Amino acid sequence: MIKITEQELTYSSLSVLEICAGAGGQSSGLEKAGFRHELAVEIDKDAAATLRLNRPEWDVHEGDVREVDGKKYRGIDLLAGGVPCPPFSMAGKQLGADDERDLFPEAIRLVGEARPAAVMLENVRGLASPRFTPYRESILDQLSKLGYRADWQLLYSSEFGVPQLRPRFILVAIKGAKFDEFEWPGAVGSPKLVGETLLPLMKANGWQGANAWAKRAASIAPTVVGGSKKHGGADLGPTRAKKAWLALGIDGKGIADEAPSAEHPATHIPRLTNPMVALVQGFDPEWSFAGRKTSTYRQIGNAFPPPVARGVGTSIGRALGVTALKTERALRIVA
Repeated sequence: MIKITEQELTYSSLSVLEICAGAGGQSSGLEKAGFRHELAVEIDKDAAATLRLNRPEWDVHEGDVREVDGKKYRGIDLLAGGVPCPPFSMAGKQLGADDERDLFPEAIRLVGEARPAAVMLENVRGLASPRFTPYRESILDQLSKLGYRADWQLLYSSEFGVPQLRPRFILVAIKGAKFDEFEWPGAVGSPKLVGETLLPLMKANGWQGANAWAKRAASIAPTVVGGSKKHGGADLGPTRAKKAWLALGIDGKGIADEAPSAEHPATHIPRLTNPMVALVQGFDPEWSFAGRKTSTYRQIGNAFPPPVARGVGTSIGRALGVTALKTERALRIVA
């Protein structure tokens, strides 16, 4: 007999121009929300190679966002991006607009040139601090002059099925009255735990301590820290973060090449591999990364978790009035 075993809810294709695309965290999330990429912009060569590796059909501009002419994308549905976080990060000097890496002005320029139906920009929680209230208000004022209504919201990745806290401060702007139709996405269920998420990879090489470790790691992870080329390497962050990882039975002082083997004692304290970190960030297992170990870790660690991008992107699609298309996949059941 034929039995309907799976239902999918998708949106008809919307177009997106994405800046500061990184390794594709936001990209893949928006893709699942029904957006097709007209252009993805990324200055890091390895991250740009990652985008091409996974989506060779995309137009990827490897270079500075300042080189992009927004007029070529006039009328696009969405301008999105994860603009650099160091100007606002609590781990840095928080120079804001005085930091040369602040690309919010370039994002506003592109909004004025491309006139997208909606805008989605994400950053770190530090941007939500009182120190940057005037800066946030200036961005809202500039968007208002361009005909957009906008709002900021702090979202926790753990509420979207990602096994880490990872707060992200997100700006959504939509032209005119359609902003009234926008609702911030809510939690999708109980947070996934580190142990249950990583157990299949932890025991892949026969480590006998994997199941006991997973029971110990029955919590969400601290925020993964990617670092930068100037600061930080392939480890899980500053001292405080390493202590939090150690409480989960993880050695955060580095990234391993492989999962623990059968030769490791059951009491071994493992390090994460890059594929493990990618799962903690919410990437699909089939998403591949270009570059060497440290570069790969930085790409993963600096990414916007795909499930969060999908959630916000889906809400934007609904606000734009795109009709949801319900499709049913039938699988043959052999009696």
